[in-house]
Amino acid sequence: MKTRLQHANEWLLVAPLLGVPGLLNMATAQEYPSKPIRLITSEPGSSLDLTARVIAQGLTTTLGRQVIVDNRRILAVELVAQAPADGYTLLAYGSPMWIAPLLRKDLKYDAVKDFAPITLAVSSPNVLVVNSRLTAKAVPELVALAKAKPGQINYGSSVSGGSPHLAAELFNSIASVNLTRIAYKGVAQAVNDLIGGQIDVMFPVIATGMPHARAGRLRALAVTSTQPWPATPDLPTIAASGLPGYELTAMHGLLAPAKTPLAIIARLNREVVQHITQPDIKQKFLVSGSDVVAGTPQQFASTIVSDMGRMAKLIRDRNIQDE
Repeated sequence: MKTRLQHANEWLLVAPLLGVPGLLNMATAQEYPSKPIRLITSEPGSSLDLTARVIAQGLTTTLGRQVIVDNRRILAVELVAQAPADGYTLLAYGSPMWIAPLLRKDLKYDAVKDFAPITLAVSSPNVLVVNSRLTAKAVPELVALAKAKPGQINYGSSVSGGSPHLAAELFNSIASVNLTRIAYKGVAQAVNDLIGGQIDVMFPVIATGMPHARAGRLRALAVTSTQPWPATPDLPTIAASGLPGYELTAMHGLLAPAKTPLAIIARLNREVVQHITQPDIKQKFLVSGSDVVAGTPQQFASTIVSDMGRMAKLIRDRNIQDE
């Protein structure tokens, strides 16, 4: 029986055909769309919801048909996996879509077989922050402190398998330390306890952590991306702070059901990339804590495969369990 990653690698062999004009059904692309499009995403008010609405606004303008955002929380992924592959039901979702199957076996979708990637839209790093009472003022100092006090330095996170949780466990793995996890039901309570000194460390998304760091309530040590965050260029990356190979970002992208015509995938990719790479749209995302990536369907598929492989190893090595 083939694994998800084997299926993903097979998809990557087919994906380059998107770039061969003779293989595209141009008539399909010209006729599409002939009715409104449904863009399913997660809960209202989230950063993913913002990504979906920006994409929907752009597509509504360029395609000449209404693109309606439909907030369905976790059911979003399952709904699109089971939808007709005609380009009229799309999915705006993020890394949890392909991380969740690594933690759970009861999901009603396959993150690779059931979807056709359109484009990776934006990425957002997490930020390593500590409470102001902790003596560490840089990543090497935190590593040294954690090694001097094994198991005594703790970190807070909410959802198991979420980016704050995985970022901390990746830190544990690469730094060879043992920050102890304190699980919370929500991010807000964890941040409050970090500010109050009840916990020592967190890896929240940058939009959550940096306002507190700028206000002096927390101390930011580094970002989890491979490059410095554009809005905080003086804040180093964890990788450049003595832990080479460290990389973790939350990602949002646009996908369609598997077997959606290649011509439709190609057109949606072209329209979305052109819209989100406009300077004003890029600035809007940056203010909200995301950086525009954009790219081809092949690149997005490759990113999913690569991230699944890295996270599968981390989840296995650190014995991360679903809760």
